[in-house]
Amino acid sequence: MNKIILETNNLKKSFNHTNGAITLFENLNIKIKEGELVALVGPSGTGKSSLLHLLALLDEPSKGKIFVNTQDTNSLSSEEKDKIRRKNISMIFQDNNLLTDFNAIENVMMPLIIKGENSSVILSKAKKILSDLKILDRTNHFPNQLSGGEQQRVAIARALISETKIILADEPTGNLDYKTSRNIFSLFLKLKKLKKTIIFATHNRELANRADYKLFISDGKIKRLNVRQ
Repeated sequence: MNKIILETNNLKKSFNHTNGAITLFENLNIKIKEGELVALVGPSGTGKSSLLHLLALLDEPSKGKIFVNTQDTNSLSSEEKDKIRRKNISMIFQDNNLLTDFNAIENVMMPLIIKGENSSVILSKAKKILSDLKILDRTNHFPNQLSGGEQQRVAIARALISETKIILADEPTGNLDYKTSRNIFSLFLKLKKLKKTIIFATHNRELANRADYKLFISDGKIKRLNVRQ
């Protein structure tokens, strides 16, 4: 039986606005198991991106706890959270977050460069992933020389190269055409077979229905929805 790799306990996220405090969600309780492919769905503005940022330990909850591999992360320092994130979590951002002064392959290599891995090994891994994503021919192009879809594929490659157990993706196929979106999802399915845990926020109904199940966020609540396989 697969172990629980991500868990939230009574999670709440609110922020102050000129019109008063706004609560995105509260008392959010989820348990994600190793090897699960989960679609995060719901109307725009309900907190899907915010929840992913919380699970990635990039933001602080207003209340409640987040567990990564059963470890309570609330009492950890920023440095300790960084270590957990580098070891366990990769994030694919909706806006790509590519480094503009580095070309495509340098962007992909960056997570492993930071870890201090062997440069020739890193280069080999980066080329393999860019090839899998059908973008190897754009290796030496800078982000401003790439289309939105190409930038997104580079961002996906950068997230995959670390080979973390958890991959969090915010609209990973939002800027991609139909064929490329299906290719990316096929890659997710391969990663699932390797017991990677993937949570992806999406408005793509077809892809959401191919996940193991959906987590639907609306009106501050979350509900698990089974899908037809």
